[in-house]
Amino acid sequence: MKRLLNGIDVSNWQGRVDWAHHAGEGVAFAFAKATEGGDFTDKFFSRNWQGMRENWVVCGAYHFARPKGDPAEHARHFLATLREAGGLRRGDLIAIDLETSDGLRPEQVARHARRWCRYVERHAGIRPFIYTFPNFAHGGHCAGLGDYPLWIASPSHPRGAPQVPSPWAAWTIHQYSSRPVDRNVFDGSRQALTRLGYHPR
Repeated sequence: MKRLLNGIDVSNWQGRVDWAHHAGEGVAFAFAKATEGGDFTDKFFSRNWQGMRENWVVCGAYHFARPKGDPAEHARHFLATLREAGGLRRGDLIAIDLETSDGLRPEQVARHARRWCRYVERHAGIRPFIYTFPNFAHGGHCAGLGDYPLWIASPSHPRGAPQVPSPWAAWTIHQYSSRPVDRNVFDGSRQALTRLGYHPR
């Protein structure tokens, strides 16, 4: 069995994060919330982005999707927030957090996510991870997203053995715990993970 790479994810709920401590505890990668919808920016994102980078933690940024809005506008806001925090470097990761419908039908939620992903791919040259829950995916909210790497929240399953919902056939990152912070694993090396990230054109 391959060694699992340890990671965490954070947002403004964690406040100030001690990245040196996490790196010293073996955290190799992390995602920090950057934006939500079309106008919210996490006030700790820039600090977290720089803290990850300074401590040699593979940097990930995520956007919390609000499907009622304009996906292109939301993607522009996300990419602008990344630029303001110092921009993308080789191997950096991004994700869209897909867990709320905002009252829309599943096919509308999935369409919003697909359009957001396509905008980011076209304008930043990077394929996003899709973060979601099995029940949300099973409801049809992730239709057409099966070619994107899956970051699955499956805390009821053992570390490194999550439930994989359709339309995916395999997982890439498993969020297996939320205590005392959200904990994740990647089944592979640091090099393999960064290959899924940003690579300048």
